[in-house]
Amino acid sequence: MANTVETRVGRVAYSDGGDGPVVVLLHATLHDRRDFDPIVPELRRAYRVIALDWPGHGDSPAPTPDYRPTAASYADVLTDVVAGLDLSNAAFIGNSVGGFAAARLAITDPHRVSQLVLVNTGGFTAGPVTNLYCRTLGTPAVMKRVLPRSIRSYMKATGDNDHAVQERALARASTREGVMLTAALWRSFAEPDYDLRPHADRITAPCLVIWGSRDTAIPMRLGRSTAAAIPGARLEVLPTGHVPFSSDPAGFLALATPFLAAARRTPQ
Repeated sequence: MANTVETRVGRVAYSDGGDGPVVVLLHATLHDRRDFDPIVPELRRAYRVIALDWPGHGDSPAPTPDYRPTAASYADVLTDVVAGLDLSNAAFIGNSVGGFAAARLAITDPHRVSQLVLVNTGGFTAGPVTNLYCRTLGTPAVMKRVLPRSIRSYMKATGDNDHAVQERALARASTREGVMLTAALWRSFAEPDYDLRPHADRITAPCLVIWGSRDTAIPMRLGRSTAAAIPGARLEVLPTGHVPFSSDPAGFLALATPFLAAARRTPQ
């Protein structure tokens, strides 16, 4: 049974296991914390690993009725989670909108963040063309038509876990709630508070950017611009889709674990 913690939009679920410095895992839209299953056992050998389900995802219940899902609201939920669990100097591995939330936390609450691993992340890709694209996908009728094909395209599923990840996302995408949620989040990607580039110089935590080069949702050129926007960030590339830690867990861990060990700070 999952643990839960109270946030401003209701309770959210998380798993918690292992001992040592804290590593927090943050998944993408329509996904859940099980995306990280291939890397969690290895990480738990050296770390306390907390994997979060965003509101209305995985084991997290539906949020409060007045909740408007946006990327910024997910970042607010993360702020509440780290406060509720009293986390400081934690490392964060964030995928897609999870990377946005982790990066914003590193900007607003730097004492909470010891290291950042941003995986095919959002937040550093805004611009007129990108914003128009996000607003178009933010139209529910458009999103309903393209969402199943988009999931298959960005996943580039290979192994069993990849296919399980894809099937869970497709199941959510087949519901009205899933379509409306995803459309609302894409609309929010065009809002000014989604663009972290003006504040990127406030990220002081060591940052590793890992990008799946076959991703069609956030393509490789945006991985390069993300790494360029964050002072001192290092970019590493894997030949995968949007969820590299599922598609190539060994390759992902070969990059992430030395980074986490090298920059490790005092455990909580």
